[in-house]
Amino acid sequence: MSADPGATLEHRIEQIKAEIAALGPLRPGTLSRQYNVCGTSGCRCKDDPDQRHGPYHQLSYTWHGRSRSEFVREQELTRVQEQVRNYARLRELVDRWVEAAIELAHLERQRLRYPQGTSPPKSRLSKKRRPRQ
Repeated sequence: MSADPGATLEHRIEQIKAEIAALGPLRPGTLSRQYNVCGTSGCRCKDDPDQRHGPYHQLSYTWHGRSRSEFVREQELTRVQEQVRNYARLRELVDRWVEAAIELAHLERQRLRYPQGTSPPKSRLSKKRRPRQ
């Protein structure tokens, strides 16, 4: 006999909630490595693209409809990378939670519509009629 699908979905949702609670610090965005050309005349960075200044790490994200960009210091890079990974994981877990919640709502709606011991009506597809001769 198989387990109750509703209980299985509820258990899955509880597991997702526990994973979310254990995530730690979050930060949206994408990290990139930047190389810059300075404004000093005669600097090596103007003549040779391989001699540009950097790398500098930059975090770019959109929050509340505003695009933002921040430079990240080398000593903060590992921490910010973890925060960005945690945020991506949060988004993935929330999507899984919503999927499970939709399945659970559908299952509950089916249970209300067809209480235990009853089943949905069979399809009433009509047989194809033969053309008259």
